[in-house]
Amino acid sequence: MQEVVKIKSNRTILASLSADKKLLDLEDKNIGAEEMSLLHDAKDLSSVEQLFLSQNQLCGEAIEILAAVKSFTRLTSLYLNHNIIDDEAAKILANAELLKNLKCLMLEANNIGPRGAEALANSPNLQNLETLFLDSNPIGPEGARAVSHSQQLPRLRALHLDSAEVGDAGTMAIAESPQLTGLQKLYLCSNKMGDAGAVALAKSASLRNLNVLSIWRNEIRDEGGKAIAASQTLANLERLYMSLNLIERPVRKIIRGSKLAQRLTTLVMD
Repeated sequence: MQEVVKIKSNRTILASLSADKKLLDLEDKNIGAEEMSLLHDAKDLSSVEQLFLSQNQLCGEAIEILAAVKSFTRLTSLYLNHNIIDDEAAKILANAELLKNLKCLMLEANNIGPRGAEALANSPNLQNLETLFLDSNPIGPEGARAVSHSQQLPRLRALHLDSAEVGDAGTMAIAESPQLTGLQKLYLCSNKMGDAGAVALAKSASLRNLNVLSIWRNEIRDEGGKAIAASQTLANLERLYMSLNLIERPVRKIIRGSKLAQRLTTLVMD
C-alpha cells in the first residue's frame, strides 16, 4: 500500500509540471514530508524555474527535506506562502543552497518572527534575490531592521511587509538603512505606522529610487501627510497608495495639490 501511495504521489507531482517543465505547481496539494521526499529524490526537475508550494501546512520536517533538494538548479521563484513556517524552519530554509538563484521568495502568511527574519537576512544564499514577501508574518520592528540593514540582499528591489507588525520603529529602521538605495517598491500597509514613520519615509536619503510606496491602512495623521506631500527625496515615486489613514480633509487636499502628486501616475487616497 505504501508503494502505491508513493507512485500516486509521484504521478501527482509530474502531472503538476507545465508543458515546458519550467513551472511546478503543487499549491494546496496536501504536500507533506513524504511527498517532499519524492521531490528530493527526483532526477528530472532541473528545468523548473518556478515552484509553488503554497497552502500545504509546510513546517519542520518538510522544510528540512525541501532545503536538501538538489535537483532545482535553475529555480528563480519559490512560493511558500500560507504555510506554517516558523523561526526554526526559516533558519533551515535560509541555509539552503536551493535559494542561491532565487529572484523571488514568497513567504507571506506564515509564522516567521524576528529571529526567522534575521536568519533570512543573514543568509549567504540570497545574493540574487530581487523580491521578498514577508507580509502577514509577525517579524516586528526587529525583523524589519534585520532585513532592511542586511548586506546579504544586494539586489533587493521590492520589499513586501504588509501586516508585519513593523510599526514606527520598524519603518524608521527601513528609512534609515543605507542598504536599500536600490529599492524600488516598498509595501508597508496595516502596520500601525504613525506620523514618525511617515516623516522618516518622507525624509529618507536611502529611498530615493522608490517608484512604488504603499502605506495604506495605517495611523498616519496630518503631520505625516504633510511630510509626504513636501518630500524632496521621493522624486522618482510613480505610485503612492495611502488611503485609510487618519489624515484630515484639508491636508488630503494639500497632498493632492502638491508637486509630488503632480509627478505621480497613481495616487490612491480617501
